[in-house]
Amino acid sequence: MLKYVNCDIVFQEVPNEVALAINISGCPCHCPGCHSPYLWQDVGDELTPESIDHLIATNGDHISCVALMGGDGDPAQVDLLAQHIHQRYQGLHVAWYSGRTVISRNIDISHFDYIKIGPYIRHLGSLKHRTTNQRFYRISDGQLEDITSSFWH
Repeated sequence: MLKYVNCDIVFQEVPNEVALAINISGCPCHCPGCHSPYLWQDVGDELTPESIDHLIATNGDHISCVALMGGDGDPAQVDLLAQHIHQRYQGLHVAWYSGRTVISRNIDISHFDYIKIGPYIRHLGSLKHRTTNQRFYRISDGQLEDITSSFWH
């Protein structure tokens, strides 16, 4: 079961999108230097299609994307939530931030518009650093397009 701690409208997590970032707890990655170690714990409210509907109803007039931040403990559930968003909210894009080095086999990339993979490694930096190990992909026609460089201003 996925749980979320909070959400916020953000402008930098997904290029050219106003995203509702939903912070999912229970992260198994535990990256040294993580900016959100409170998300390592199993805390918060259950993240279900119904709670997604409520969060979108509350913030939907202001967003173009829903960003699922985490969920590596249950990628199959992340996939189901992304599928729900795509089916119910035709105009919204879906992004997923994963700390894993590869996309889980439980993910159907057709349910997503963007996927970020890669753990945070302090000496390599975050997405905004050219030296980052993290990769940010746009998904179009079932293909992954690496758009990590869009973070390098």
